[in-house]
Amino acid sequence: MSDDAPGSDPRAFLRALFDAAVARAQPAHALAPFLPPPPRGRTVVVGAGKAGGAMAAAVDALWPAGAPLSGLVVTRYGHVPAGYRDMPRRIEVVEAAHPVPDAAGQQAAARMARLVRGLGPDDLVLALVSGGGSALLAQPAPGLTLADKQAVNQALLRSGAAIDEMNCVRKHLSALKGGRLARLAAPARVVTLLISDVPGDDPAIIASGPTVPDASTCQDALAICRRHGIALPPAALAGLESGAFETPKPGDPVFARHTVQLVATPQQSLEAAAALARAHGVAAHILSDAIEGESRTVGQVHAALARQVARHGQPFAQPCVILSGGETTVTLPPPGSATGAQGRGGRASEFLLACTIALQGEPGVHALAADTDGIDGIEDNAGAVIAPDTLARAAALGLSASDFLARHDGHGFFAALDDLVVTGPTLTNVNDFRAFYLP
Repeated sequence: MSDDAPGSDPRAFLRALFDAAVARAQPAHALAPFLPPPPRGRTVVVGAGKAGGAMAAAVDALWPAGAPLSGLVVTRYGHVPAGYRDMPRRIEVVEAAHPVPDAAGQQAAARMARLVRGLGPDDLVLALVSGGGSALLAQPAPGLTLADKQAVNQALLRSGAAIDEMNCVRKHLSALKGGRLARLAAPARVVTLLISDVPGDDPAIIASGPTVPDASTCQDALAICRRHGIALPPAALAGLESGAFETPKPGDPVFARHTVQLVATPQQSLEAAAALARAHGVAAHILSDAIEGESRTVGQVHAALARQVARHGQPFAQPCVILSGGETTVTLPPPGSATGAQGRGGRASEFLLACTIALQGEPGVHALAADTDGIDGIEDNAGAVIAPDTLARAAALGLSASDFLARHDGHGFFAALDDLVVTGPTLTNVNDFRAFYLP
């Protein structure tokens, strides 16, 4: 280990790793190599996602001053870069609700549809797509209402469904997602720039793929709803059963002039964190950028791995950093049930709470888990940190980690210990980030 190794302050080291991961995914740094040259005709920018505001600001700064540029991007409330909000800009950025859509998102989606209609083959549509776009681009399919979309979305969020399952349902109940926005833009050329927040980086899953073909079907969406007990409004059920809500498929000529570029991915961010650890003389090991499953189960598995390293030097020798990404889930009980969730924890805090209980104060194991968008669930923290003394400090305050886990209240547990990681909106989103440090 080098002389400047961070063993004296594991919490600061873990936070530095997280910051490096987030920095790698910032649109201002990631977008430039992927921008196409201005077309002969117009350039219209559309987009949706938690990184939408930062992506729009980057395009506006990088696009040639004399080349026409206009458009509309929707992002989550509070996710517009302060500098871009206050400066003259060519791309309009509006804010809407996430994770449950609202009227502002619906209005933005309707405006985007109008912007891309009537474009010609000399025009360019630049689509800026990032995680969160499914909720933010909220134009219901014909016959559905915003209330219908909200009810299905809330049920999906509580169900424990994986992100690809949720977005399969969302895109089939949408007027724009699942490739429909690209269909409206034809015959213009479409270039989609993506910041991935999904395991596997599938463009059709990121923000439910508004500008890319969709291989899933209405029957797939129905099967997902049945598997997770999602009650569908009558119009949604009819549209799926009849196939009326089918999406444009691979091979459809509307995608013939379409280019897709991944500008930032979870793997790249994990590699940035690993590079920082190695620069400090600490070996870094990336388990996977695509880990899914129940947050508490994934936390228990990570704890078992960390304990094996701490006790037996297997499969990694100390000092080391163990990194992983992906998107875990938290399945909540039905509303009104006897075991109804009372907590305010997101995926990262639930993961860490389960991990803490499994580790039982294992010496020498420190960890951070956080969402790279800066928001764990619906709270104001990105995640939290744990240390060998976490359970002991909780016990001194009369806090039972198991009780907090039972009610899905990781936020409450770590807030009481002053162990939350609070960053504010990071203006990007490459999903879950987890780091274990064993000095």
